[in-house]
Amino acid sequence: MSMSTLTAFAAASLVLVAVPGPNHLYIVARSVAQGRPAGLASALGVEIGTLCHIAAAAAGLSYVVAQSATLFEMLKWAGAAYLIYLGIRTLLTRDRPEGQAVKAQSLWRVLSEGVVVNILNPKVVLFFLAFLPQFVDPAAGSVPLQIVVLGLVLMSLGLTSNILYALFAGTLGSRIKGHMTGLRWFSGVVYLGLGVATAFTGRRPL
Repeated sequence: MSMSTLTAFAAASLVLVAVPGPNHLYIVARSVAQGRPAGLASALGVEIGTLCHIAAAAAGLSYVVAQSATLFEMLKWAGAAYLIYLGIRTLLTRDRPEGQAVKAQSLWRVLSEGVVVNILNPKVVLFFLAFLPQFVDPAAGSVPLQIVVLGLVLMSLGLTSNILYALFAGTLGSRIKGHMTGLRWFSGVVYLGLGVATAFTGRRPL
């Protein structure tokens, strides 16, 4: 793979990861509701999910999912249901009396949810089919290896972008800690919105 191809892919990926998307909204919701550590944990979880997508794409599984209407619909509805579940759970959580400590979710659980959210995101599957293959050259050597290299470049840029969103949102959240009800509703509505958006994801890449 030539350096010019890697540079072009990195430049295009940088634009894509910088624009706010579903993963960013998820990370922002976590950071605002629970602070920077939770935001960073969710950012890491999302990118661990990206590693799973890289492995699936290199093995050809992403192509199989995208070409099968049944498998794609199952993935899509599983992802939508999980996000909606997170939204409903957040909205139904009761506020604690003033002065009483709020038991935060463990960072391990936050990280795990980030992994699941990204793995069940059908848009990511389509991304690896519609965008990444444009930079793969069969004549340049092993196609799976090229997919892994490009995927790691994308993941590195995505992790950097996610961390910046987490830090910014965590700072914002720490300044409005007294408005926990508003934070809870913000997080819940974001999760529900992401779930609905996932449910309306089409099969064909744009």
